Amino acid sequence: MSAAQAKMTNPANGDVRIKSLIALIDTLTALVAEENAELAKGLPASRLKQVDEKNRLAEIFERTVAECAAGTTSLTVRDRMLREQLLERILKLRGAMDENLLRLRAAIEASNRRIEAVMQAIREQIAAVSPYGASGRLAARAVSSGTSRSA
Repeated sequence: MSAAQAKMTNPANGDVRIKSLIALIDTLTALVAEENAELAKGLPASRLKQVDEKNRLAEIFERTVAECAAGTTSLTVRDRMLREQLLERILKLRGAMDENLLRLRAAIEASNRRIEAVMQAIREQIAAVSPYGASGRLAARAVSSGTSRSA
């Protein structure tokens, strides 16, 4: 057995890796919950301060999951309590991420509506001062004429 294999199969080392993964999940869950709270207040997604850190932590988590799926890392958990903690944290993270996805979609839709409202206002302003109509021809301008009684 190589040193790397011994390291992967050592139960004590597995527990340390699991505890480290639980800490990562807890940090990521807290960050996502904080982002969800800000999105709930109506802040645009582009102004959120958690995005970079959330992406960094999510990348670490995804890499760990991919290593487990590929069989290059083993997260064998002999301690039932520790296994239950890990599963609980994963479910909690999944719930926070589901909420995050819904809130981000809503924020994007709200941003798109704001952009469309601004574009519509610009189009209306341009149309009001343009000498051309929709056909590209000179539009007939309304001319006011009045009569003077003093003449």
